[in-house]
Amino acid sequence: MKKETLSRVVFCLAGLTMLPATAHAESRFVTGTSSPLTATANLDFTITIPKFVYLRVGTGTSMATSTTVDNLVYTVPAANVGDGTAISGTGGDLTGGQVTARVMGNNGTIAFSSSTLGAMSNGAGDTISWSQMNVGVNTNTSATALSHPSLVDGSTTSINLPTTSGTKVTNLDARWTFTYRNDNVVAAGTYGGVNANNGRVTYGVSMP
Repeated sequence: MKKETLSRVVFCLAGLTMLPATAHAESRFVTGTSSPLTATANLDFTITIPKFVYLRVGTGTSMATSTTVDNLVYTVPAANVGDGTAISGTGGDLTGGQVTARVMGNNGTIAFSSSTLGAMSNGAGDTISWSQMNVGVNTNTSATALSHPSLVDGSTTSINLPTTSGTKVTNLDARWTFTYRNDNVVAAGTYGGVNANNGRVTYGVSMP
């Protein structure tokens, strides 16, 4: 037998000997006079689900990372400064000061937090407390709306979210509408801004 032909035969035999080690099914041959004549074969399945957590506040893509940070803007008419008339905003992925909020995870109770660096400032020593921002929470696609953690000046507040399936899966969303309460007469100026003058809220999730 030529060396080339012999090499091919050895290679094929080696491949055949490897097959039983990687198979997860079986076969069975049965013969005899019994009626009925039966045979069984087993097949095993394995499914691996990774642990994940997802947080969205405002513009985002489902189950993906987005670096867009929405800016909600409130302009108070001069005649209404401090008169308690709630001021609607502009901006947000749903416009009008309204954003989509969603938290998903699959490995236990999720702690959901909001953090601020301090009261919003106008850069001249004047401030507006985060307690002046009202958050309206309405359902979006989940039966239960995602709650909003309280906004506190220079602090972090956290809430534990309920699971929505079994004891480990959470899938909650909501439409959050932010309005400025406008309860106080404050000094003129622009308070907060794009990651300036304590105008940013940082949301976070923690899952076991």
